[in-house]
Amino acid sequence: MAVDAGDFLPARRDLEALRRAAQECRGCDLWEPATQTVFGEGPEDARMVLVGEVPGDREDREGHPFVGPAGRELARALEAVGVPRDDVYITNAVKHFKFEERGKRRIHQRPSASQIKACRPWLRAELDAIQPEALVALGATAAKTLLGSTFRLMAQRGEPVDSDLAPIVIATIHPSAILRGSDGQARQAQRDLFTEDLRVAAQALAARD
Repeated sequence: MAVDAGDFLPARRDLEALRRAAQECRGCDLWEPATQTVFGEGPEDARMVLVGEVPGDREDREGHPFVGPAGRELARALEAVGVPRDDVYITNAVKHFKFEERGKRRIHQRPSASQIKACRPWLRAELDAIQPEALVALGATAAKTLLGSTFRLMAQRGEPVDSDLAPIVIATIHPSAILRGSDGQARQAQRDLFTEDLRVAAQALAARD
C-alpha cells in the first residue's frame, strides 16, 4: 500500500498540532537518513507564506527552516522590502533534508517527484491553517509543487499568477541561487532581482490594506 504524509496528519489541523505530528512522519524514505523533520515556522495569522524546496544541512541539524546562508539572503531581501521575517511563515515543499554523503560533507540533493508528492499533504495543511493573502514560491521545485509542472520559473518569475492558493501568488528564485553566482557582481545582480521579486509581493500585499 502506498504511503504518504496524509497517513500521518493529525485530526486537529492547527500549526502546532501539525508540527508535532510531522516529527513522526514516515511518508517517504527521507526521514531515515535525516536528523529530524524541519517543519515550517511563523505566525498562524501570517499574511505572507514563503515556500522553499527542502531543508539544507544546517536546517537539518538545527530543526529550523532557512537558518543557513540562503536564509541570510532571504532575511536580507525581506528587510529591504520592509517585511519583517518574524511576520511571515516560512516552510519547504519537503520537510526532510535530502543529501549525498561525500566524505564528511552532506551535499544537498533535489527531492524526487515522488518525495515531493508524498510530502504535499503537510504543505497543503499548512496553507489551509494559515490562509495567507500572499504566497511566494522560492525556486523551481516549490513553484512546480504549488503551480504545476508546466510552470516556467525563469519566464514567469516576479509576475503575479492566478491561483486559488492565495489572492497574491508569485514565484522567484531560491535564495541559494544567489550564493552560486560566479563572482560578487553576479551574486549582487541575482540579489537585486530576488529583492525586486519579493517587492512585487510586498507591494501587492500592502495594496490590500
